[in-house]
Amino acid sequence: MPFRLGWRGFRGAIDVLFLAPLTLYILGLTLWPVLSTMALSFQDRRSGSFPTLANYQAVVEHFEFWDALYNTLFISVVGLSLELCLGLVMALCLSVPFRGRGVARALMLIPLGVPTIVSAANMRYIFGTVGYLNETLHQLGLLEIPIDWTSGGARTLMAVVAADLWKVTPLVMLILLAGLESIPGELYEAAVTDGAGAWQRFRYVTLPLLKPAITAALIIRGIDAFRIFALPLTLVGRSTPVLSTYTYFEYVDYQNPYTSAASATILLVMILATTIAYLQIAGTEEVIS
Repeated sequence: MPFRLGWRGFRGAIDVLFLAPLTLYILGLTLWPVLSTMALSFQDRRSGSFPTLANYQAVVEHFEFWDALYNTLFISVVGLSLELCLGLVMALCLSVPFRGRGVARALMLIPLGVPTIVSAANMRYIFGTVGYLNETLHQLGLLEIPIDWTSGGARTLMAVVAADLWKVTPLVMLILLAGLESIPGELYEAAVTDGAGAWQRFRYVTLPLLKPAITAALIIRGIDAFRIFALPLTLVGRSTPVLSTYTYFEYVDYQNPYTSAASATILLVMILATTIAYLQIAGTEEVIS
């Protein structure tokens, strides 16, 4: 018995030792920077008094913040909706057995391996004034004067959505494809036996059982869409700010870490609130089932 207790104690010490790097990583590189940023957002930049809402007041009174907020919500909502629809169509197509399906799946995942900076730089060849999109529209007789798709406005937002759509839709497809392949084939066979058509099988079998995968895709991509940074920064620069680039410009260009911390905290609260709200609506059991 003493030997057994000693062995258990040794195993416990080994477990703590193996968990120590992860714990230090979470505390040192995640939790502590977040808490420090939140504390900085409540500190007065002139007097150093704490706590204060002066930084948040300065942020919400800045016109560019509301532009960044609108752009972030637009890109997140429109982009996520398109990614979910297109990813579901791609996943349904790739879930059907056909010759060369493995090669098709591999090709669909190529955008995931392209760095975001490279992806955004390539998209400039498409949406630039002398880019491929203007040239194609001109060849089709639909355009006479070139359009600067990255100069700001609704078309610039759609350009960012299109670039993000190309880059991350394969991730949504991969999540939904895993969910589709986890559905037992016997359920479809039983539905066919009962006379269910293709739409009825999709509506009453596929969608309900795919809900956990859809929930996971929405949460993962929703968080990523809210904090989109490198792509709009490289593709459109300052013409169309989002919350993350607004935070970056406040810190780098205006040398104001306090308002930068306040806007970063607002972005964090938005992400947490959206995730919690969706989990309340969809149910946490859909994620862990």
